Amino acid sequence: MILLTGASGFVGRAVLASLLQRRFVRVALRQPNAAGLPEGVEVVEISLSPDQDWFEMLSGVFSVVHCAARVHVMIEGATDPLAEFRRVNVDGTLRLARQAAEAGVRRFVFVSSIKVNGEHSLPGRPFTADQTPAPGDPYGVSKCEAEAGLRALSEGTGMEVVIIRPPLVYGPGVKANFLAMMRWLQRGVPLPLGDVTENRRSLVFLDNLVDLIVTCIDHPVAANQTFLVSDDEDLSTAALLRRMAAALGRPARLVPVPAGLITFGAKLIGRPGIAQRLCGSLQVDIGKTKALLGWSPPISVDEGLRRTAEHWLTVERMRDAT
Repeated sequence: MILLTGASGFVGRAVLASLLQRRFVRVALRQPNAAGLPEGVEVVEISLSPDQDWFEMLSGVFSVVHCAARVHVMIEGATDPLAEFRRVNVDGTLRLARQAAEAGVRRFVFVSSIKVNGEHSLPGRPFTADQTPAPGDPYGVSKCEAEAGLRALSEGTGMEVVIIRPPLVYGPGVKANFLAMMRWLQRGVPLPLGDVTENRRSLVFLDNLVDLIVTCIDHPVAANQTFLVSDDEDLSTAALLRRMAAALGRPARLVPVPAGLITFGAKLIGRPGIAQRLCGSLQVDIGKTKALLGWSPPISVDEGLRRTAEHWLTVERMRDAT
């Protein structure tokens, strides 16, 4: 039996669909009635608070896949964001892990974040799984602290821990900035990013991430390792926009504005983070993942973009028809 948390989320829902094909799964959710999960799934109601009692739902469980978290948000509403991230992502995670170890769970798979490594990588120096962490925001700090707590718990109890740090995840149903990008391209909005060709961004298609998570549940070499994951093809911002536009069947209307000018303009309006996300690099090296696990992403970037675009266009057509 596998206990899966966060099965109503973007990643967790896809993990559940994969596991249901060949595993017995118990799902832990904060709002079970609102999740819209497949029939026949065993669901238990939980909170991610530090005082949640997990013992009963851990009965018969040999592996935990922990996808639930307080996620990174662009506009933060909490008065003390770090304290709130720690309450859920650190204290809540370690409460579950401690009780899992006490219940005899063999392996704990933790879906972390590339933000543990940092906010951006230097040109030609992609992040690696075993370098010193350098989180730059409360979300990244909380994930980093949770990882450290899990490693210490593993050393003290013998429960195997696997940590996976994904970069930006895209796929059918993606929201936030990636969805906005598709809308701009579909509408033919001119984007001043045609000259942003020297940076490199690593992305991971949802099915590729799920494939790695499922692999790490059983793979003997995965025990007590940290893995980075991507589609194994890093793109500049301009290249990503052009290939996403091709997947949508639209031309990419990219205006050649120098990256330095974009950065300067973003600083003038007090939003330097926008320029970093558009013009900076966030590149990961998945060499360790491939070498230790014998794993490669099964879906290419272009196929992932095609599936993402196809799903979104179908949803848009259905919305227009109603």
